[in-house]
Amino acid sequence: MNGSKGMSAVQFSRDLNVQYKTAWVLAHKLREALGKDIHTGEILDGHVEIDGAYFGGHIRPNNLKEDRVDRRLKQHQTGTRRVVVALRERLGRTLPFVTKSEADGVELAQAHVDRMAIISADEASHWDMLHAGWETERVNHSECYSDHGKHTNWVESYFSRLRRMVRGQHHFVSPKYLYQYANHAAWLEDNRRNDNGTNAMNVLSGMLSNPISRRWSGYWQRIART
Repeated sequence: MNGSKGMSAVQFSRDLNVQYKTAWVLAHKLREALGKDIHTGEILDGHVEIDGAYFGGHIRPNNLKEDRVDRRLKQHQTGTRRVVVALRERLGRTLPFVTKSEADGVELAQAHVDRMAIISADEASHWDMLHAGWETERVNHSECYSDHGKHTNWVESYFSRLRRMVRGQHHFVSPKYLYQYANHAAWLEDNRRNDNGTNAMNVLSGMLSNPISRRWSGYWQRIART
């Protein structure tokens, strides 16, 4: 709660004086509880911004120039690159989803955004399909970031926090668990105006009401068996 970009498991383990494995699983159990507070099933309405940001898949270049490859080509990709598509109400909630393509955001909008809402998006061509279902505002980022109230600054603010969380705190995030960090960043963004006491009680309430985790309970024991 105090860390605006979360806390690494290494720091967590040192502060609690426990093993790294214990701190890592505990942190993910906490994020799972926070995720229940983010993905409530409520439909977004009002003015909703949509965008995507890519994470992972970095290929370290070889030392010698003659050994380096074109990292843009598919055969040289790692297959671990993912995109976080976020839907965010202005002055409201943030809903993140992890997919392999930003274009998947159109189907996510169909499932999670009220048809009477106004959607703001950038100039990417896959957002053209949004016009068929909603009143849609577009801003061309190659020309400007805000055009007389047309912008995606709210959702970009969320991505700014998530990028700094991944790069600055955790340094590496597996694509398998990227959704956990995306939910954590969304919770921090949505509750940033609350005082610490309120956030502490909300986290505690979410933890105690969350059932035993089927994903994280006995995690290291299952890994050891496999």
